[in-house]
Amino acid sequence: MDDQSDRSPAMRLVHLLRAVTVEFDLLGAEFAARNGLHPTDVRALIHLLDAARAGTRATPGWLGEQLRLNSAGTTALVDRLERLGLVRRSRDTIDRRRVLLEVEEKATELGWAFFGPVISEVMAAAEGFQASELETVRRFLTAVLESAGRARSA
Repeated sequence: MDDQSDRSPAMRLVHLLRAVTVEFDLLGAEFAARNGLHPTDVRALIHLLDAARAGTRATPGWLGEQLRLNSAGTTALVDRLERLGLVRRSRDTIDRRRVLLEVEEKATELGWAFFGPVISEVMAAAEGFQASELETVRRFLTAVLESAGRARSA
């Protein structure tokens, strides 16, 4: 049971990762509260921004799967974000039956105004590491993300 000890290097990383997650969750909650959003709204915007960065064509069905929402919940969420001017629906030019979701510039501006300073600090912290160290951190965080995804799917 040594690997479960609070003193083991792996367990110290687990505790540190949990602390980082809590801090980012608190930041997300503060951002949501300041902008009249629900935490699920913030998660939806993050998924949509990540989809755009990855070249994924985000549909309401896709977003519902990411957030584990049913169709009615997803529709209410998208309606709310659209009313707030944060997301827009558009017809897919390839399949006109399909609706695509895109983040509006207003949402990006709100996000950068709030999260920009912490992103800048994280970027500055990363500059103190060698490229090989950052690659190790990237590999580790990717493995952690995959583990969390497997646990969530179980």
